[in-house]
Amino acid sequence: MSEFDVATAAVQAALDAGARYADARVMHRRYESMSARNGDIEELTQDESIGLGVRALVGSSWGFHAVPELSEAAARDAGRRAAATATASARVPGPPVDLVPVPAAVASWASGCEVDPLGVPLSDKGDLLVRATGTMREHGADLAEGLYQIWDTTKWFVSSEGHRIDQHIRECGGGISATSIGDGETQRRSWPSYRGQYGTTGWELVTSLDLVGHAARIAEESRELLTAPECPSGETDLILGGEQLALQIHESVGHAIELDRILGWEAAFAGTSWLDLTRLGSLRYGSELMNVTIDPTIPGALGSFGFDDEGSPAVKRDAVRAGRWVGVLAGRDSAAVAGLGYGGSVRADGWARLPMVRMTNVGLEPGPHTLDEIIDATDDGVLMDLNRSWSIDDKRLNFQFGCEVGWEVKRGRRGRMLRNPTYTGIGPLFWRSMDMLSSEIVPWGTPNCGKGQPGQVGHTGHPAAPARFRNVRVGVRA
Repeated sequence: MSEFDVATAAVQAALDAGARYADARVMHRRYESMSARNGDIEELTQDESIGLGVRALVGSSWGFHAVPELSEAAARDAGRRAAATATASARVPGPPVDLVPVPAAVASWASGCEVDPLGVPLSDKGDLLVRATGTMREHGADLAEGLYQIWDTTKWFVSSEGHRIDQHIRECGGGISATSIGDGETQRRSWPSYRGQYGTTGWELVTSLDLVGHAARIAEESRELLTAPECPSGETDLILGGEQLALQIHESVGHAIELDRILGWEAAFAGTSWLDLTRLGSLRYGSELMNVTIDPTIPGALGSFGFDDEGSPAVKRDAVRAGRWVGVLAGRDSAAVAGLGYGGSVRADGWARLPMVRMTNVGLEPGPHTLDEIIDATDDGVLMDLNRSWSIDDKRLNFQFGCEVGWEVKRGRRGRMLRNPTYTGIGPLFWRSMDMLSSEIVPWGTPNCGKGQPGQVGHTGHPAAPARFRNVRVGVRA
């Protein structure tokens, strides 16, 4: 049987067992990662899995069942079991569950890829990490680390409404970090991000990062940080680099606008949200410069796809427009409960997990400035970049972040390096203080977003650029 035939058999079995709606996903994923430390290969992981996951809707309740077998018998049994779980759950009735209408699609989609990352010889990939980490050691790093990761996923989706969609998504990326140890002090510098840069693209992304070319600089900067002055404490203008602003978006905007959190359906991993649906369309989230979109159509960004795991096509939507909150990340069921007309943001971490609301590419549209212009316009402030630590409350409101590096900004010039820079704030007050935003947007990839029970790891993208925020509390020590 073909993968489509297996999924179709599962859907039909769920309908025959009483489901009013059913869908099934066959997923085949290959994963590879390699890490190096101090000029030597540390670990190589290669993994492959394939299986079937089935959802069934009975009354107001979902059922889900997954199997690592693609026979017709296994598929039909999975469909029946999913319907049986939904039927049992429906004995405790909940609010009516409808699904926002989505046109049935028969389609294929594949992400762009110039160089198949799994086709690049292991020796070449290993040599890259060995050279980069070896160079960092030569330039003073006590601990030099490098990593790449690759995911190659094919999906076949069938629904009782007539969907028949296959997608081939290739994702990869990597990065390096240098750690220096001093007297009671440890400092790290990374490139291009503290966890690397990732995208829905081929090995050409890793090549473009020029890991070896940046290795000496970040090793030297990690040693320089050991004796750099501490970031001062107080309120000042804060300039955030694009990589740090990407995480700020992820934590204080992306998770907050997930509709399942807003509705109270999801409360794990610092769940729920401070947002109130009655204020959708009117709440002032940030300044006029704050334009945040939900856009899974961005070529090469890590949160991109052709269709989500409910068969909804990828569509760009506004989340915040001119500072006003106007949109959410939603699924077909949560959107219907909230009275909205769109879903499109539901994905699952593999065939054995129930699809749930996840971030796609949630990020800023370009501003009118450049980083140089922002620095030029700042009389007294601190520039911070690359995340080192983060903390945010379960409503995604109060936060504190630490960065790898800071620089003093005085009278429009970048000055001395600062160590242990931190800042804190309250989401909407922080975003309302943004008064300058660069046009230099980069779609930063986050390959490790945790959510759900059982836990799922999502891949998300966050277009971001340097920005300035006024009167922010920095130098927090506890």
